[in-house]
Amino acid sequence: MESRSGRLDTLHRFTAELVVVGTGDRAGAITLAPSRFAIDIGMWRSPGAQRRGLERAERDIGRGDAYIRSIGFEKSVIAMRTKVVTGSFAPDFAGALTAVLLLLIGTIYWATSSSAETARIVPPPVVDETAPALSSEVAVLAGGCFWGVQGVFQHVDGVSAAVSGYTGGTHDTAQYRIVGTGTTGHAESVQITFDPRRISYGRILQIYFSVAHDPTELNHQGPDTGTQYRSTIFTQTPEQARIAKAYIAQLSQAGVFRAPIVTTIEPGKEFYPAEAYHQDYLTLHPSEPYIAINDIPKVEALARLFPDLYKSPPVLVAATQRAK
Repeated sequence: MESRSGRLDTLHRFTAELVVVGTGDRAGAITLAPSRFAIDIGMWRSPGAQRRGLERAERDIGRGDAYIRSIGFEKSVIAMRTKVVTGSFAPDFAGALTAVLLLLIGTIYWATSSSAETARIVPPPVVDETAPALSSEVAVLAGGCFWGVQGVFQHVDGVSAAVSGYTGGTHDTAQYRIVGTGTTGHAESVQITFDPRRISYGRILQIYFSVAHDPTELNHQGPDTGTQYRSTIFTQTPEQARIAKAYIAQLSQAGVFRAPIVTTIEPGKEFYPAEAYHQDYLTLHPSEPYIAINDIPKVEALARLFPDLYKSPPVLVAATQRAK
């Protein structure tokens, strides 16, 4: 099968009694069995991220920043061809343990604090919509991997649909493998349909800046790097552009974030829905390490910081398509 990065993978299914856990409160899990190994590094979605994660992992292992505990765990995991997996060690239990320690701890460190630790409620916008006449409005936002952004807004009251897709480039390049090259102008984005009588565009942006992503990371979110992961508001109307520009200025002037906000405003860009297997990904794969470490904390932060706007269960693409 092929991985999300487009590289050839091997799928293993087995049960084992070993779970490798990361440092501090960031935990990840990988299963092992004697004489065979499989490593889920689906969290690293580009060769560059894999390389940097491995380099950091090697340093961390040297400091002993890892520990292991036993637990019954069964999971399907993907073994990617990386320099460690195809390296100099034999595929025995010891080699598997070494690879898992290197890859997982590097992965956990690359799952940066942008999702769980930096989530905070930012002030609401001073400039916002007034007396909306329509019952439906669309916002398009980009802030890293679209799985997490979609997952957050699917839990927001007043949102009737949240679809993962690509914005910023052309129709013929709106494909996951091509967008992943970072050369198309596209960003992984989410088209959010909401009722402005129940939740304003400004409140949508407040959630976006508070829990959906880190607006201070330039062309980078968590373990993902590239212009396709940039922080961008794709405004649909001049009014949205006015509100977004005023809000960024407001948050910047107030010094809400420790680093400058790098979020761009790009008007007049077409949204193209992503492939079906990307839709509802957080809901369908909550225990996948990438989702569990990077994205589930965002949904939890939404529930904690915006209890009046949080709803469960989520509004899913699959359900809205069936309703049509």
